[in-house]
Amino acid sequence: MKRALLYILVISLSLAGGFSCGRIKKGAALRAVERSDEKIKKDVIDQLYWDSRVDASKIKVSVEDGVVTLEGKVLSPVARQSAGDDAWSIAGVMNVNNMLELTYPNTYLTSVRSDEEIRDDALNALMLNSYIGAERIDVKVDTGILTLEGTVDTLWKQIRAEEIVSEIMGVLEIENKIAVVPSEKISDKRIAQNIIDAIDRNMNVDADNIEVTVENGNVTLTGAVASWDARNAAYESALYTAGVKNVYDKILIR
Repeated sequence: MKRALLYILVISLSLAGGFSCGRIKKGAALRAVERSDEKIKKDVIDQLYWDSRVDASKIKVSVEDGVVTLEGKVLSPVARQSAGDDAWSIAGVMNVNNMLELTYPNTYLTSVRSDEEIRDDALNALMLNSYIGAERIDVKVDTGILTLEGTVDTLWKQIRAEEIVSEIMGVLEIENKIAVVPSEKISDKRIAQNIIDAIDRNMNVDADNIEVTVENGNVTLTGAVASWDARNAAYESALYTAGVKNVYDKILIR
């Protein structure tokens, strides 16, 4: 989104040859919201019990200096992801260590699926989502541990492939070894500017509070925002940009 505010466009080459691009608004500063670890913990627990996708009774929550750690067991990848998202949604959370383990109920253990069955289902699921380039992805399964290998041309396809197979019954763990190989060479400078432009168009985040650094297609996001929605908006702006191989999200929520 375009703003009639005075700003400085910061563009600099790092010593390692990377490219940094960000906006710093003159006189602007985010006001940190100080919240105690006890208050954050209470809100995280309340959010988990509110979320019908999660069995909060099986999850232990601890908080230290705004960093939330989740421990325990969940019955599905969706529950694990949802619990992590619930923690991130709480004001004052600086980071989330999602250490939840995936387990299956005893009734499932009496009919464990073979690795071949799991692999066949995973390949079929990927082929039904052919837009990710499933023909270039291979699947291996060893005692329920599923490994993805191959190449895709964008980072979001690598992540989407893992999401697809995570719903396959019998998958205990996923190792995503898919390499991101962009179909065209895009300079770090152009990638950084494209990300900043995408953030600037997004109504949920102020581009003036984000700095983007790109080195060989690897993106690092830094800065501070007021909400989980703003942080996620900045992350997705990088995730869906062509030429990006990895995103390291170091944005703080204050």
